[in-house]
Amino acid sequence: MFGWYPEPLFVAGSIAAVLIYGAGIARLRRRGDKWPIGRTLAWLAGVASVLLSTSSGLAAYGTALFSVHMIQHMILSMLSPILLLLGAPITLALRSLKPAGRDQDGNAKRGPREILLAVLHSRFAAVMSSPAVTLPLFIASLYVLYFTPLFDLAMGNMWGHRWMMIHFLAVGLLFFWPIMGIDPAPRKHGYVMKMLELFAGMPFHAFFGVAVMMSSSLIVDSFAKPPAAWGTDVLADQQMGGGIAWAFGEVPTVIVLLVIFSQWMRSEERLARRKDRAADRDGDAELDAYNAYLARLGGSASAAGKAADEAADSATDSAADNAIDEDAAKADAAAPTADAAAAAEPAK
Repeated sequence: MFGWYPEPLFVAGSIAAVLIYGAGIARLRRRGDKWPIGRTLAWLAGVASVLLSTSSGLAAYGTALFSVHMIQHMILSMLSPILLLLGAPITLALRSLKPAGRDQDGNAKRGPREILLAVLHSRFAAVMSSPAVTLPLFIASLYVLYFTPLFDLAMGNMWGHRWMMIHFLAVGLLFFWPIMGIDPAPRKHGYVMKMLELFAGMPFHAFFGVAVMMSSSLIVDSFAKPPAAWGTDVLADQQMGGGIAWAFGEVPTVIVLLVIFSQWMRSEERLARRKDRAADRDGDAELDAYNAYLARLGGSASAAGKAADEAADSATDSAADNAIDEDAAKADAAAPTADAAAAAEPAK
């Protein structure tokens, strides 16, 4: 089980993945930039998990025992993609690759960085990373493969088996890429949506494991005849494989949930810091505006009071004038009567 059985395709791919990743880090360091050691360790662990699944004793026994094959499947479709995505390879590529610049005519050139950006912004990438595609693909990797003759067909030759291993890894990467959100993706999902996408596949995954455990007959023929010397009960081994499929999904799911919660908390902290900086920057301006508003209110009230006082004074003066006029009128009216009385006095 712990022997070394190198599979040339996956060994070459793993070596290339480590060398290219290391070259990106070296370019950043030459430029004076740093790359988190945690991401590097996650990438190396992801590559190691791929090698473990395809070039160790798991690969040798995985062609004879269903339970061992299911361990391969779970590692390649759930654990390896999560570790590789934690390494943020797309982010590293975008940071380390130089822009191609422009030619003599001023037209933009298309270098590796521009091609990568074009792929990320393409409609094909947007469709392939949408939940309407990734979730059915993830589920089909279980049901369509194991409950149809497709599995026995793939196990019938070396390249079919290689295709199946590559398929497990590719589907896992495609499913977890937009959910984890570490690397740029065509679609940016909210944190609640990410958790919903993650939980949406769990019932199907669990039901598949239970269905395999409860099956009273072999679901695939490729594991019907293990070496007689092993004394393997093939039905019990298949049931064990179903239990592995059921239980193995819990640990990767917890890892992804922790990643999502960590991103959510950091996002809230960044938002709070931005608000604090905005308050510090705009606080004096807001205070000045508020004071000006109060001054305008005070000026309006003062003007209104002055107008009221003037109106009251005007009304008082007008009333006094009216009273004087009335008294003068009364005096004028009384004057003829007094004159007549004075004239009649001697006649008596």
